[in-house]
Amino acid sequence: MRKTFVLALISAVLLVTGCQHKPSGATIEGTITEATGKTLYLDALGVDRTTVVDSVRLKENGAFSFRVPRPECYDFYRLRIERELINVSVDSTETIHITAALPTMSVAYQVEGSENNVRLRELVMKQIELQNAVRALVRNSGPEVGVTRRKISDLVQQYKDSVRLHYIYADPSKPCAYFALFQRLNGSLIFDPVSTRDDVRAFAAVATNLDLYYPDAVRTKNLHNIAIKGMASTRPARSTANDSITATLADKFVEASIIDINLPNADGAQCSLTDLKGKVVLLSFCAYAQETSAMSILALRELYNQYSAKGFEIYQVGLDDNEHYWRMAVDNLPWVCVHDPDCQWYATREGILAFRSIPASTYGVKTLPTYFLINRDNEVILRIEDEKALADAIAENI
Repeated sequence: MRKTFVLALISAVLLVTGCQHKPSGATIEGTITEATGKTLYLDALGVDRTTVVDSVRLKENGAFSFRVPRPECYDFYRLRIERELINVSVDSTETIHITAALPTMSVAYQVEGSENNVRLRELVMKQIELQNAVRALVRNSGPEVGVTRRKISDLVQQYKDSVRLHYIYADPSKPCAYFALFQRLNGSLIFDPVSTRDDVRAFAAVATNLDLYYPDAVRTKNLHNIAIKGMASTRPARSTANDSITATLADKFVEASIIDINLPNADGAQCSLTDLKGKVVLLSFCAYAQETSAMSILALRELYNQYSAKGFEIYQVGLDDNEHYWRMAVDNLPWVCVHDPDCQWYATREGILAFRSIPASTYGVKTLPTYFLINRDNEVILRIEDEKALADAIAENI
């Protein structure tokens, strides 16, 4: 009996030890039928190259399973059989289950166990629809080439507007936002990172969120450099009114390494976040109509009174849909109060009130209030969603 107990104890210890040393990562598994004898490759889609990391020869049941390491940011892989491809994102230790069949593997696959990959699949399907629509236009085009080009341009613009709203600005921190930036049509990038201002802003929004969540990742640094070059190349020409370059979003991004916010205050004057460089700034996103707003404002007043003389400032973005109410609420506040006139509130399918605001989405804001602490060099150093942590964070960085 004692011997049995000791053996059981040793087995348990070995089991625990084995679990502790098991490498952290994600599993990509599933079945691809109608592919008996075919080789399924797993490719890693790096920043500058694609690398084969694993492969398996499929049996009759089509089952496969690959293990990949947990990434520093999020990584992208693709499953490949000959020219059939399925894109996969990995950002945790999840198990991603994929089912498909040849020869429609690329266009008719299903994914379970990962909301990020469900969204990724939606994007892929939309891209395929766009590609098919463009091919149909070309195939049925008449002698007037210009008319066909305009129709294609309109299709692409509609696609970009929809993807910007629902996949990029909806949450710039998600893998699908990054993936959307690098989608292609006939070999060319759909979103232009060099010369189209709206597209460059989308690149910058995703870059800023990666800076916040994964500042040291290779993918972050690469996208950050792309965004900076794009913002620099799309800045306006030198002003004719004077010999200085207009303080634009592009200029401020290049100078400060963050995306500027430039919104009107209660007097209608435009106020830029990056104009506060040299101060410790608390960037606040709020809605004054919220029940908790009054208590939040009282807490901010105490912090402002305590630290404003030491170079502390608050830049508060109001997301209220009633601009008159917002003006009344900020009338006596001593810090910088601006309002997003384009913010829209709506009810989700679950009946929950939500909002759409490009400045808020750029910083990945989903709940109110949310705060960001910015140092004197215009660098975001901390995201704060717990108001109890505000005082300590400001005291440590003032």
